[in-house]
Amino acid sequence: MFCLARPPRALRSPCLGVVLGSILALGWLGGRPAPAQSFTSFEFSFANPGARSLGFGGAFVALADDATAAFANPAGLVQIAEPEISIEGRFWAYRTPFTRGGRAAGRPTGQGIDTVAQPLLGESRNDLGGLSYVSYVYPRKNWSLAVFQHQPANFEFELETQGFFSPGGGPLGAQRSVIGSGRIDLEIVTRGIAVAFRPIDNLSLGLGLSRFVPRASLHGRDFLPDDDSAEAFFSQASFLPERLIQTVEFRWSEPEWGLSAGVLWRLSDRWTLGGLYRQTPELPLEIDLVAGPAHPEFPAGSKFVDGFRTAWDFPDVYALGLGYRSRDGRWTAAGEWRRVEYSSIVDSLLPQQRDGGLFLDDADEIHLGGEYAFFAGISVLAVRLGAWHDPDHYLDVREEDPAVRALFAPGEDELHLAAGLGVALRRFQIDLGIDLSERIDTASLSLIYSFGG
Repeated sequence: MFCLARPPRALRSPCLGVVLGSILALGWLGGRPAPAQSFTSFEFSFANPGARSLGFGGAFVALADDATAAFANPAGLVQIAEPEISIEGRFWAYRTPFTRGGRAAGRPTGQGIDTVAQPLLGESRNDLGGLSYVSYVYPRKNWSLAVFQHQPANFEFELETQGFFSPGGGPLGAQRSVIGSGRIDLEIVTRGIAVAFRPIDNLSLGLGLSRFVPRASLHGRDFLPDDDSAEAFFSQASFLPERLIQTVEFRWSEPEWGLSAGVLWRLSDRWTLGGLYRQTPELPLEIDLVAGPAHPEFPAGSKFVDGFRTAWDFPDVYALGLGYRSRDGRWTAAGEWRRVEYSSIVDSLLPQQRDGGLFLDDADEIHLGGEYAFFAGISVLAVRLGAWHDPDHYLDVREEDPAVRALFAPGEDELHLAAGLGVALRRFQIDLGIDLSERIDTASLSLIYSFGG
């Protein structure tokens, strides 16, 4: 069965739909072992849109003072005085690790490729880019309306793994997990509307309604060694078509709706407090399993799982932030605590899958950022720095099997460093932002045009 090895943090993300989908499929193997052999992970970003927010290290819920507030915190839309359009393009550079072979347990036999006593990691590198955000804001005196489109996920990943060796009986003295290859294509676009109103001078409230439209699929294939000889058992596999065991496909294609709610409270002329709740929906999932020529139980081409339907629950997000602006307007600083409910991913599994010992803790992110503005006539130049702490949120499993323990190895926390630059004229603003970390680098270019003065 196409399973998973060590998943990197999602979320960057987050996310672990492939892990869960693969586990859902384990029950259809007719009792035969399901050795893990292929790793992949979704990257689902909970970051706020906009290059300015990126330069702040994502700490934007207490500022929310441009058109990206439609997603980041809809309550901030009332701060916009004139109609404006915002457009953002983003570039992502992913470095996603996976397990490409090696040993899950025991001593190597020294034969063929069985020469190392630990799992061997590979890395999938993918560079992607495109239009990630566009919005239009129509403000009035005490309320504002916005429509927007946002791309919270754009991710690709591919792998080939030779499987794990581990101790085993018989003349070979070892067993080998199934050889596999896989590919992920993930894109999720949200289209929504947001409204904000100001019931009193220092308080604004906002609501948003988003339609999540996924265009995502996972394809995985399981293979046997090139032939049934002992030499082939310990040799590099060639992924021969006649040795294909089965193909698995996961598809997310049906849209669903999600809600968001925000608040922005002006504590004083210099301090603001912002809060956000964002609901992310369950996205319907279909799974197919198709037998290959080497399948032990089903004829080649037969679908022994055909369009099985389930759902994957994306995590909800809570955020609370504090913003500061100096009296002369030159300094702006912001901090934000964000809680991502990753545990809902495991909670969305069927009871028989949860009994397998899977668990995934919620994560508390800390975001910090600051900006200094240089005023020159009608133009403003702003320099930004930020950082945020991305806590470990690897999927974990309580399992004694050494192969499973190797696949679901514990993760580690990660630090993101961010920087940005912005230039604002009377009606036009351009912002650049970057966010750098060990696994993902992000770059952003935003343009904002105001129809007023």
